[in-house]
Amino acid sequence: MSQSPAVSLGRVCVIRLSSIGDVCNAVSAVQAIQRHDPGCRITWVIGAVEAGLIGDIPGVEFLVYDKDRGLGGVRDLRRSLKGRRFDVLLHMQVSLRASVVSLMTRAPLRVGFDRARAAEGQWLFTNRRIDARQHAHVLDGFRAFASAVGVPENEPSWDIPVPETDREWARSVLPDGRPVLGIVPAASDPERDWTADGYAALAAHALDRGFRVALFGGGSERERDLGGEIRMRLARPVSDLIGHTTLKQLLALLERTGLLLAPDTGPVHMAVALGVPVIGLYCHSNPRRTGPYHYREYVVNHYDRLCEERRGAPWQQLPWGGRIKGHGLMAGIRPEEVVAMFERVVAEQQLAP
Repeated sequence: MSQSPAVSLGRVCVIRLSSIGDVCNAVSAVQAIQRHDPGCRITWVIGAVEAGLIGDIPGVEFLVYDKDRGLGGVRDLRRSLKGRRFDVLLHMQVSLRASVVSLMTRAPLRVGFDRARAAEGQWLFTNRRIDARQHAHVLDGFRAFASAVGVPENEPSWDIPVPETDREWARSVLPDGRPVLGIVPAASDPERDWTADGYAALAAHALDRGFRVALFGGGSERERDLGGEIRMRLARPVSDLIGHTTLKQLLALLERTGLLLAPDTGPVHMAVALGVPVIGLYCHSNPRRTGPYHYREYVVNHYDRLCEERRGAPWQQLPWGGRIKGHGLMAGIRPEEVVAMFERVVAEQQLAP
């Protein structure tokens, strides 16, 4: 553990409104600051949905900005920040909305992304930049904010509270016994979803290997339909929990999951925060940038191939945050690839029943 600073940072304001995955990654940086400087007072301006996941982290005051309320949400946040002063602003979100929020915070030191990553004019709202890092994971970008205020580099770690009531519920849903393969089949963008046939094939293999299979996800019609298609193709019992959990309940379920399979979506990073191995399915975004931080070697990666085929260049020659667009690309991931990765993870993580 790093030594506490001789002089505290004082009052620190963090702006990271969304999304679930990015907020999870940012938690590791914020908690590194807490450990380094226990005397500092941290206020985090965050989105309403994301506050449902991390809004009870000890030692952090959360101010919720509810964008769905439009101007009402802006007025509520302005009232919460009125008359308050901070010593440091950590502007951790590249978006015009977040920059507008930053105008409500008074702080002499205003830290933002390096010039290459300070899109949407973010650099106009800050007076110090984090160090530029080539080919950095999103989480490393957040860690650079901690470094910018004097926190020594260390291995990322997380401590996101899980209420005991949610743990008890998760135990009733996924009782002890067989190891659990969790599947989050849907991402926020339907382009990033794998196929129902593929998920069913991997689920069938896991069931044959003695695993329990559970489906996780939100309550949208698309997610529920995809879960139903998987169950129809599988025709074997699985725990379909899609649309039946809060974020805290999902966190409690992930605690009881031995291995997670998912495309590029927020629960991937929730699982990483809990130390749960993840098989990531990536075609549209670079897994070196947005993949499961501690488990990037377990990604089934078609992004590199698609860069060559669709953009005519290797990934190293393309913009770091570049995405490959196009429907149907995830269908290029073959079930046998995922089954092979499943067997690798089970062996290396010693998950076999």
